[in-house]
Amino acid sequence: MKNLSRRAFVQSLGLGTAGAFSAAAVAFRGREALAGAWLDSTQAAPLGDASLLRLDSNENPLGPGPAALEAIRAAFGEAGRYPDNPSVALTDALATLHGVTAANIVLGSGSGEILRMSVHAFTAPARALLQGQPTFEDPGRYAEVIGTPVVSVRVDGQLKLDLNAMAGRASGTGLVFLCNPNNPTATVHSSAALSDFVAKVLKASPDTTILVDEAYHHYVEDPTYASAVPMALENPRVVVCRTFSKAYGMAGLRVGYAIGHAETIKALRRHKLANNVNVLGAMAAVTSLGQPGLIDRERARNHDVKEMTRRAFDQMGFKAGASDANFIMVDIKRDAREFQAACRKLGVLVGRPFPPLTTCARISLGTSDEMRQAIDVFKKVLAS
Repeated sequence: MKNLSRRAFVQSLGLGTAGAFSAAAVAFRGREALAGAWLDSTQAAPLGDASLLRLDSNENPLGPGPAALEAIRAAFGEAGRYPDNPSVALTDALATLHGVTAANIVLGSGSGEILRMSVHAFTAPARALLQGQPTFEDPGRYAEVIGTPVVSVRVDGQLKLDLNAMAGRASGTGLVFLCNPNNPTATVHSSAALSDFVAKVLKASPDTTILVDEAYHHYVEDPTYASAVPMALENPRVVVCRTFSKAYGMAGLRVGYAIGHAETIKALRRHKLANNVNVLGAMAAVTSLGQPGLIDRERARNHDVKEMTRRAFDQMGFKAGASDANFIMVDIKRDAREFQAACRKLGVLVGRPFPPLTTCARISLGTSDEMRQAIDVFKKVLAS
């Protein structure tokens, strides 16, 4: 079968004109037109709206790779079947990748379901969730729904999670959520700092579980960083979650997983939705894992666009913080909500406000062409 371009893929589905995605949207946004994201309903871009650059949800602007799109099309014949076999295939592929067994892996509908499973498995009204502030909000939202208290510790002056302060608040908590690199600040902690943190937390609170969210793992450039997966495999009180939404470009397909000690994974699996990963997503993920060089190319592309964008803000007189992700956080020295609204009027969506960092804007990294267009808008807004 010939390679299938993303544009041809959309057209083959009959979505090019009358469907949800317009031909104009695909032409303007290219590969990114296929990627979906969770958005505040008041800020969401209408489907197929080619007038907006969506730099607000940390998506991969290239979308799934060509081989993944081929796998999706090939899997259409299984769309009428439950995803048992594809889920087993993906679990086995992930186990092979990490050198573990299927007992060490549980799949999720994106990493979002893993976060929900963790909150349900390890917290309770008497066992709080501990997190940074700001950080990815979903664990806190899930905790509030089931009556779990949420303890939030503000990031430090370098916009890093304040690990010492968090360890000091860990006693009696059920779950510590550690996003590394952290969303929205894009900062990362070293392997040594993470190991020290885990030791401090478990000394103060031996029954606490630490969930390390590595959604942006593939984008990290800091040489002192290392994945927490080996720690999670050895220590039943640590678990790691990953996603195919970012570097693999599959945000709309919803595929994620947790990896850890078999007993910890067993506890998570009790809260898993049945058939939580769909046939198309599972097969796209399996295929993506087998593509040599895919992640290296994406990391290099992201690096180049990130540095271009950081330089542009520096030239405008605004400091972009350190970033080991596919987005940057910039201190724009004004109200972030007003900046967001002004950018939207000029056709660019940027991240929602993240209190208490009220003068900082999170900007996802699009393609080089998209970022050049966006930089022109940022210059206009910040000069006004």
